Amino acid sequence: MLRDSIKAAQVAAMKSGDKARLAAVRLILAKLKDRDIELRTASSVPDDDTLVVEVLQKMAKQRRESIELYVQGGRQELADAESAELAVIEEFLPAQMSEDDTRAAIEAIKAEVGASSVKDMGKVMAELKARHGSQLDMSKASGLVKAALA
Repeated sequence: MLRDSIKAAQVAAMKSGDKARLAAVRLILAKLKDRDIELRTASSVPDDDTLVVEVLQKMAKQRRESIELYVQGGRQELADAESAELAVIEEFLPAQMSEDDTRAAIEAIKAEVGASSVKDMGKVMAELKARHGSQLDMSKASGLVKAALA
């Protein structure tokens, strides 16, 4: 399970004395704990690996946005710190689909659901997320779906 590998990475970082990596792994575990607390009252709880991937994807997206803003603001040292955290987060994410593979998946789903216009974008996006949600950045995929349906 993904959560176990993150905990193992925490122990390894502690033993090796890698403070930056340890801080990033602890941050991931804290976000997971927050999400677990949120879901205590939820009626349906997703599979644990799915939950971990969702949290990691959200954290990665936040880091990418922060890096972009820091670079625009001329704060390279902060951008570098965020990049280091992003690298640790991405270690635990499943391999992402290439753009060509994403386009092929979109075309296959488009044909299956009979999507022909932008009005059908919701159907295609829902099916794409169901099948490949852990392997895609859905904001990038959204642009590709829109282009495919235009």
